[in-house]
Amino acid sequence: MWAQTLRGPFRFEQVEVAAPDPAALAPGHVLLATRAGAICGSDLPNFRGGVWPHPAAEDGWGATRAPGFPMHEILGSVVASRHPAHSPGDLVVGWASMFDGIAELVVTDGEGLARYDTGLPATTAVMLQPLACVLYAVEQLGDVSGRTVGVIGQGPIGLLFSHVLKVRGAARVTGVDPVDRTDVASAFGVDEVVTARAERWAGSLSDADRPSVVVEAVGHQISTLQPALDAVAPGGQVFYFGVPDDPVYPLDMMTMLRKNLTLRSGITLERRRVLADAGTHLAAHPVLQECYVSHVHPVADVQSAFSAANAPRPGQVKIAVDMT
Repeated sequence: MWAQTLRGPFRFEQVEVAAPDPAALAPGHVLLATRAGAICGSDLPNFRGGVWPHPAAEDGWGATRAPGFPMHEILGSVVASRHPAHSPGDLVVGWASMFDGIAELVVTDGEGLARYDTGLPATTAVMLQPLACVLYAVEQLGDVSGRTVGVIGQGPIGLLFSHVLKVRGAARVTGVDPVDRTDVASAFGVDEVVTARAERWAGSLSDADRPSVVVEAVGHQISTLQPALDAVAPGGQVFYFGVPDDPVYPLDMMTMLRKNLTLRSGITLERRRVLADAGTHLAAHPVLQECYVSHVHPVADVQSAFSAANAPRPGQVKIAVDMT
């Protein structure tokens, strides 16, 4: 089968590798023929040559050349299954649990997959995976109705946070990003667009302007956690979303203490359920179908797709990859 593999930072190469054996599937796992994938911010550090705790990496930690790596947002057709909810021929969306989704065939955990509305193009429906992640995270925040919210980072994940929080009743959503998102802000429920770095925004707020909830939707670096703590109102909540590239983050405990803050984080659990919830949410808000996936690249051009995702710009939101 074909697969794309990283030969070095910023450089993919298509290779031929042995196809997975359907007879060797572990209980609960599924073999998929991929149809589409999408690039997540958590894929980009690996594209740039960063380290990742992947089983195929040297010594279990490091840059990996595993075929299909790095991509986990996928959609495909079930070829073989040892999961009771999935049968051959089913079209499903969700997670490539080994982050090896840029390949003709992928073995993955069936609990991270769900059926979807097949009337949607595959390169649109693949957005259900990140939407599911955001829906689960917002659940952890509890009732946000009437709250003021700040979302640091208005890339593909941050825009979904803005949208979901507004739909869930947030009184005012402020989106903060150095990239100007004015062109899509209204579609995602953003009331105020701040085109600036997070620390500049946090430093400009008066006590009366501080949001009661701040979502840090950038991830991968330490520098935006402190502005989130600085910006939020006393008694408020901060949600850190994303994959940390550093195992230990400095935390300003004096600010946490004196402002009586709650810091939340976590991975997405109950994946089949929230994927189904994402399908329901997308059907109720079809505007997302039109504006979320802004660019589609053929899999043969996956290097250009990753290069574009690595350079955010106005007019660019989610980048999908067509694997058919």
